[in-house]
Amino acid sequence: MSFHEKNILIIGASSGIGLAIAESLQAEGANLFTACRRIPQGINSQHITWDVTQPTTGIFDTLPDTLHGIVYTPGTINLKPFQRFSLDDFRNDFEINVLGAVAAIQANLGRLRKANGASILLFSTVAVQTGMGFHASIATAKGAVEGLTRSLAAELAAAKIRCNALAPSLTDTPLAGMLLSTEEKRDSSNKRHPIGRIGTPQDLAAAAKLLLSDEGSWITGQVIGIDGGMGRLK
Repeated sequence: MSFHEKNILIIGASSGIGLAIAESLQAEGANLFTACRRIPQGINSQHITWDVTQPTTGIFDTLPDTLHGIVYTPGTINLKPFQRFSLDDFRNDFEINVLGAVAAIQANLGRLRKANGASILLFSTVAVQTGMGFHASIATAKGAVEGLTRSLAAELAAAKIRCNALAPSLTDTPLAGMLLSTEEKRDSSNKRHPIGRIGTPQDLAAAAKLLLSDEGSWITGQVIGIDGGMGRLK
């Protein structure tokens, strides 16, 4: 699975799943471009410092004319009883998970069109299709991501631009640190998954690599659970 001469933009590549995807694609020879608040360590990329809540005006001007893929990984984990959520909580989750992706894709759509075969990869969560208490805000935002995924897949298919999303369950990343802060929490989380463990960033990177590759060129409009069976098995 070669990414030689493929230009891939990864937004949110400084840690967790985004960093694992960058490491995986770097090993396959991709030309990487990263956009996030911190420079990814160990990644040979052209880096753009960007907070996804900020405007994109001029941000991507240094990118090449053609992009073969965009990966948008920023997310939030804001869990509490519904009555304790403020409207600002919902707005913040929506801005980071949805509007940041919209802004990045709109700013780079012309570059994707020039590739004659490109891929957009977004991230949802198992909590959208599997009702989970205390997930009202993030499930609302990620539900919008799933709608965006399918809408873009339909609209951009004629331009040979594919759009898919991965929907992970709990994954061992810095973002999930508070949920895995003790051995007891980690052990309990492992046992909740039919496969017997939580996810790793590399689990998601392996699936991402397929969806971004030429081998995945007939896959579009899909939301794929990478969740240790959490979303479908009891």
